[in-house]
Order: sequence, then C-alpha cells, then structure tokens
Amino acid sequence: MAAPQSGSAHGPGTSPSRGPIGYGGAALGNLHAVRPDDVWPAIVPAAWEAGIRYFDVAPHYGLGVAETRLGEGLRGLPRDEYVVSSKVGRLLEPNPGYRPGDTDLANLFDVPSVLRRRFDFSRDGVLRSVEDSLTRLGLDRIDILFVHDPDEREREALDGAFPALEELRSQGVIRSYGAGMNQSAMLTRFVQETDLDIVMCAGRYTLLDGTAASDLLPAAQERGVEVVVAAVFNSGILATDRPTAGATFDYGAAPAALIERAGRIADVAASFGVTLPQLAVQFPLRHPAVSTVVLGADTPDQIVRNAALATPAAPDELWAELEAESLTPRAILHPLSPSERACRA
Repeated sequence: MAAPQSGSAHGPGTSPSRGPIGYGGAALGNLHAVRPDDVWPAIVPAAWEAGIRYFDVAPHYGLGVAETRLGEGLRGLPRDEYVVSSKVGRLLEPNPGYRPGDTDLANLFDVPSVLRRRFDFSRDGVLRSVEDSLTRLGLDRIDILFVHDPDEREREALDGAFPALEELRSQGVIRSYGAGMNQSAMLTRFVQETDLDIVMCAGRYTLLDGTAASDLLPAAQERGVEVVVAAVFNSGILATDRPTAGATFDYGAAPAALIERAGRIADVAASFGVTLPQLAVQFPLRHPAVSTVVLGADTPDQIVRNAALATPAAPDELWAELEAESLTPRAILHPLSPSERACRA
C-alpha cells in the first residue's frame, strides 16, 4: 500500500491513501433500496471507528441524497483527518415531469425523482456542480474531484471539464482531480493527455478482470498518477467465501466459466485460511500504482467487515500458487525507484 502523500508528480494534490480501504457512498443514496432511517446514519460513524478516512460520493448517487447524508455523517469530525472525493459531469435540476410517488429506480436509486440529471462537462457545468456539491456536503472544500463517466463525451471532458479542474486546483479550491470510470482505455488516454493526479477505475482490475493491467496501470505508474480501484467484487461474484449458481458479474448473470474460476481461487484461498473477499480486496493493492480500494456498504456491520479485509495480508505462497495456475491477471510493472521503495517499505 502507498504511504500518505501530499500529491502526485503533477500538482499539489492530496492522496486518499490514509489506509488501504475507502468507503464508496452510493448506498447512502439508496442504491437499489431505501436505507432505513435507523441504519444509514450509523454507516459513516462505523466506517470512521473502523479506521476509514477516505469517503467517495457523487451527485449521481441518489440525486444528491448521498452527498447530503455523507456530509451529515462527517459533521463534527476533524476535517484535516479525512479525504472526500466527489464527481462532476452530471448536474441536478428540477424534474418538471415529477409526480408524487415517482422514484429514480430506473437509475438504480430508490429516492423521489424530484430532480433529474443533465450531463454537462463544460467549464460552467463543472463550477456549478462543485458549488452544489459543497452545499449538499456542508463542507468548505472537496479534496478530490473526478470527471464522472464521460464515456460518450470524451472531447467535451477534455475541452471543458479538465481545464476547469486544473483551474480549480491551481486556485487551491480543490487539491486533486482526475476521472472515474468503468473502463480503462479512456482513463489511460486521460492519464496520457492531461495533468490529472488520480483516477478511479471500477471493475477493471480485479481477480477476474485484469483489463487495466495492460493499459491503465502501466501508464499511471509511468506518469506518477495514483489509482483508486472500485467494484473489486465485480458486483457480487467475489463478495462471498464461495461463489454460487446465480452469482452476478458486472451486474449480470455470471458465466459458468467465471463461477468455476472463482471457485478454484476460493479453493486455493481456503487452503491458506484466507477468504475470497480478502483476496478480492488485496489483489489490486499489490500493484504499486494502486493506493486504495473503495468498498460500498449497506449497513454499519458491512462496512466494519469490509474495512478488515485488507489484513492480515495473504501470504506470498498463496499468490504464487494462484499465478502458477493462471488464476489471477498478470500486471505489467515498471521497476520502482528508490524513493518509491522507501515509501512502500
């Protein structure tokens, strides 16, 4: 795991690596289902007590509800001891078509659809998004801002969002910026073509999907860009000690071959007294470009359980056996410099 840093080689950013695990706050926005009022207020305090100091959220999550709830959970905690990231690219506006009882479940969040999202990667859109997020969070600053899922809008992000974030960083309004996506190819181009500090890659560097190992991670390591990895359970198949029939992979039914492969990994893990979720969390952290794994949680108990998955470290012999059986993706690594070795000692 990377040690806490003051920023990347590109600017005076801030690193989320105040521990290997961060909390991804989509559940605070009622992802898939309503979080009861006697449950969600305890999630952030439980994460804090478990040692988590990095919290990620987005306007998209519950039409701003997640940002509001995260802000409530962080209120009163020492501001300099935690890192918050949010995202830009989706503005929230009043929904003229709203009718009482309408929800946002079509977009996966069980909240009233009184607002609607509008993609906007322009400079003005970024500035408005930041202002709105600060209001919902109740904070005076956001540490990291990610350009959120610009898949069909790459040019707009390059021409509008990234220059705006560069401006905000130079003014000290934010400390770091980057992009967060469910793919590695475009993130790789952003690493190569912009002066970003950090990227968040969801689902593309896991025990079962090593896509980012061949493009994003080598580029990030070469450019000194930090990588946060999300969706390490690939939506469910790696979240339990043993995958079962009906397991999901990337929010769809997992192919039989993937279930079999995950089962073989679980067998090897069990022989060393290690669980599949532990390996799912620890695998990406073995790469020198990866600082943090972000995990969601629906309940306080779940975030406490997740926070403990990074330790104890699985033995090298286990990883060697998985590699010998070609069960884990292979990464392309650049040699570490002496200073990097010292940071990771």
